[in-house]
Amino acid sequence: MRRMNVVLIACLWLGLMAAAANAEPGSDDPGTPRIERREWRQEQRIRQGWQSGELRRGERARLRAGQRRIDRMEWRAARDGRFSGMERRRIDRAQDRQSRRIYRLKHNRRTRVI
Repeated sequence: MRRMNVVLIACLWLGLMAAAANAEPGSDDPGTPRIERREWRQEQRIRQGWQSGELRRGERARLRAGQRRIDRMEWRAARDGRFSGMERRRIDRAQDRQSRRIYRLKHNRRTRVI
């Protein structure tokens, strides 16, 4: 019985060590949740602009298309299972541009009749 416990613990320990050795560095990208959070906040800004009437129909459509473009960039970057630094910077820059577009279209003094 005691020998069985020792063997079981040794197998579990070896399994954990093998899993840790096979894990690629950067595979648990800490930046991915940040990208998702920022994307969610930008979508909320678009939704709020639509509800308040600050965005017109075409402006909203253009901003949503920009969000889809960022989604595709993120999907392509994650196909290999990790984000490289260059891919992360490219997505950050795209999100920066999208954020400026959202601000500019929400504050262009064109409103939608609600």
